[in-house]
Amino acid sequence: MASQTKSALADRKMFGRAIKDSFIKLNPKIQKENPVMLMVYISAIATTILWLISLFGVKDAPSGFTLAIAVILWFTVLFANFAEAIAEGRGKAQADSLRASKHDVEAHKIPSADKKDCITAVPSATLRKGDIVIVKAGEQIPADGEALEGAASVDESAITGESAPVIRESGGDRSAVTGGTTVLSDWIVVQVTNDPGESFLDKMIAMVEGAARKKTPNEIALQIFLSRK
Repeated sequence: MASQTKSALADRKMFGRAIKDSFIKLNPKIQKENPVMLMVYISAIATTILWLISLFGVKDAPSGFTLAIAVILWFTVLFANFAEAIAEGRGKAQADSLRASKHDVEAHKIPSADKKDCITAVPSATLRKGDIVIVKAGEQIPADGEALEGAASVDESAITGESAPVIRESGGDRSAVTGGTTVLSDWIVVQVTNDPGESFLDKMIAMVEGAARKKTPNEIALQIFLSRK
């Protein structure tokens, strides 16, 4: 119940921000990034000007008709901005969720797989490619890596969304582990395979934050047409 309330509040907050961004995106510098909506935007401005002129008696059509066209065009522009802002908001929310699952933890570094008792506690942010750590039940895997020894049940729901735990063990196709996941039972010795900033979570966050909305065929065609003029 609490999670549903929190989700509803987050959605309301996102919608409120999207409405605000819909008007911010009326900036011509932003509108020019979308050729199709730029044409609608210019048409909305031109139609509004024609409506204002018609109020002084200079008109080819009833003022009410011109106003209706202007309202429709402005609504189209604002709705397109709103839809884009919602998509961006969801992307930011996904990035924030991934970032929340990525935090510095205490890693239990060992010299080698044969010296599991010689443990040195270090921050996970200091781990480098090639370092070896041991992760026991209830502990979070501090970095991406390969299982060198042992087998463990791992909760990867923070990364994949799948609630069922998976088995990670040395050798075979199930040896890869991801930083930010949690060992539920047993233990596993992991060799770090990525330097800081190159982890799976880092790449996912960068991909989500840098994702751009795909252009429609009409937008692509219009952009090609405008570039040839």
